[in-house]
Amino acid sequence: MVDPGPAVAGHLDALLAEVDARGGLGAILLTHDHGDHSGAVAELRARTGAPLAAMRPDAEIALADGVVVGPLTALSTPGHTPDHLAFLAGRVCFTGDAVLGEGSVFLAAYPGALAGYLAALRRLREEDLELLLPGHGPPITDPRGKLDEYLAHRLRRERAVLEALSDGLRDRDELLDRVWPRLPAPLRAAAASTLEAHLQKLADEGRLPHA
Repeated sequence: MVDPGPAVAGHLDALLAEVDARGGLGAILLTHDHGDHSGAVAELRARTGAPLAAMRPDAEIALADGVVVGPLTALSTPGHTPDHLAFLAGRVCFTGDAVLGEGSVFLAAYPGALAGYLAALRRLREEDLELLLPGHGPPITDPRGKLDEYLAHRLRRERAVLEALSDGLRDRDELLDRVWPRLPAPLRAAAASTLEAHLQKLADEGRLPHA
């Protein structure tokens, strides 16, 4: 099972019923440790005895790029979190929060986040994929088209950040208002984190204005 989701009673009951119907659970795999993906892990482990495969200290199976668990191969896809993974099963990829069925991904504000994320998207694009199964939203039946869309979107954001900086904007709130116009208040913190990832990439490349 990939990313069992939140610790919600009705949801857990549905998961356990499906596990019973399929004859048991071989392992629980995590793309990353955000609660909406991992909250149900403790209860599932307790009630099924299935091992956890993840990049966290209590995992029975330590995951890293290239590790194989059953039919799934882990792929490092950082950006949303430093330790984010996707899982390949033949030509199908479980993308977690690296690629969503709808909308775009917010990035964590750590050194190398955006550069790593763009590299991960290009790596996924090189795979001969026929289906993406995201952690949120519907399945994606045109993986290459979606990955091209994601790459183009992120580079458009970069251009917008550069244009705002060229116009003299430096205050983070002003940059957010320019680059993410009409941003709903609940998404402002996520956009602020993504902005920092963009600024860090530009700084690493020596492309930030001096003043």
